[in-house]
Amino acid sequence: METLTIERDLDLTEIINGEEVVSPIPFTKHQRIISNLFRIIDRHVEANKLGKVYLAPLDVIFEEGVNRLQPDILFIRKENAAIEQDWIRGVPDIVCEVVSAWSYKKDMVVKRAIYEKYKVPEYWIIVSELLAIEVLTIEGDRYRTFSIGDIEGDGLVTSKVIEGLQVNIKDVFEV
Repeated sequence: METLTIERDLDLTEIINGEEVVSPIPFTKHQRIISNLFRIIDRHVEANKLGKVYLAPLDVIFEEGVNRLQPDILFIRKENAAIEQDWIRGVPDIVCEVVSAWSYKKDMVVKRAIYEKYKVPEYWIIVSELLAIEVLTIEGDRYRTFSIGDIEGDGLVTSKVIEGLQVNIKDVFEV
């Protein structure tokens, strides 16, 4: 039996606080949510020529050998384009993570603390089981809720970083 070597650009390994962590391949539900949200954000960003939106897996290197994460979706303003190199080397303007039962602690505690440490301006937490999205923005050294929406309320969330972006929860979760 021949052993196949995975090329570097297909690697799902993250470095979280100096430790290598390999994430499992996401399920189709996770991928649909990411695809839906990506299309919504990307259309708005492209129409207004605001920057670039990327999908995982793409390494965001905050600190070489210490924190190299792969957010599900990330946005970089055109003014911040210098961080777009072989990978993203620096702080994106928005990161989004789809939270599932197996990734709850990693996304809600560990990654949140890292994004907060490096002062990512906006962090979107998409909770698939609750059909909810929370948009956090950095204020000083801490994240604060800027916008929150679920299927029970008006179902809308708004970005502070991407002017004019408002997302209907129903379009993300296909309900």
